[in-house]
Amino acid sequence: MGLELYLDLLSASCRAVYIFAKKNNIPFDFQFVDLLKGHHHSKEYVNINPLRKLPSLKDGNFILSESVAILLYLYRKYKVPSHWYPSDLHQRARVDEFMAWQHTAIQLPMSKILWIKLLIPMITGNEVSAGKTEEILDEVNKNVQLFEEKFLQDKMFITGNNISLADVVALVEMMQPMAGNHNIFLNSSKLAEWRMRVELTIGSGLFSEAHDRLAKLTEWDCSTLDPTVKKKICELLQKFK
Repeated sequence: MGLELYLDLLSASCRAVYIFAKKNNIPFDFQFVDLLKGHHHSKEYVNINPLRKLPSLKDGNFILSESVAILLYLYRKYKVPSHWYPSDLHQRARVDEFMAWQHTAIQLPMSKILWIKLLIPMITGNEVSAGKTEEILDEVNKNVQLFEEKFLQDKMFITGNNISLADVVALVEMMQPMAGNHNIFLNSSKLAEWRMRVELTIGSGLFSEAHDRLAKLTEWDCSTLDPTVKKKICELLQKFK
C-alpha cells in the first residue's frame, strides 16, 4: 500500500505537507477530510487519528500525525535536497527553533484572525467586538515583527540563502488571514519580499493550487454546517466578547 496523506487544504499545516510533497515529487494518495463538514470527527477518521486533527500520514501500517513530524518523516524517507532540513548543525537548529516557536506565536494568532474576520461573523451572524479584534491584531503584528527580527533578519530565507521547511511552514500560516481579507504583508516590504522569494521558489502554480480552497472560503455555504458544530462556534464567540 502506498503513502496516504489525509488533508484539507483549508488547514495551513496541511498545505505545508502538501506543498513539500508535491514540490519534491513524493508520490501519495490525497485523502480529503472535509473540516467544514466535521469529517475529522467521523468514526472512520478517528480510527486513523484519535486526536481528530489534520494532517495525518499513513504509510502501510504506520500512521503518523502532527504536521512537523510528518514533514520530517517525508524528508528522512525520501531523497529530497538537504536545504529543506540542513545538515549544518546551526542551520538545522534554527529550523527546529522556529518550528517549536511558531505553534503559539504564528499559527494560533493567524488562525484567530481568520475566525474573527470571517468564520465567526459568517456562521453566527455576529461581529467580534472591536476591542477583541484590535487585541488579536496587535498580537499578530508583534509576533510578525519578532519573526522578522529574530528569524528572518536580513537573510534571503530563515536559514540563509536557501529555502527550508521553516519558510514553508511560516508562509502558509501567514496566508491564513488572507481569507478574512487581512493581508499582513502590506505593512512590511521585507516580509513581502520574503514572501515572494518563498512563493517563487516553491513555484507560483503549486503555491496557488495549494491555496485555492482557502481563497474560495468566502463562497462557502455555511448553512450546510452541522448544528452541533454551529452551537460550539457560537459558544466560541463568547470568548471573543
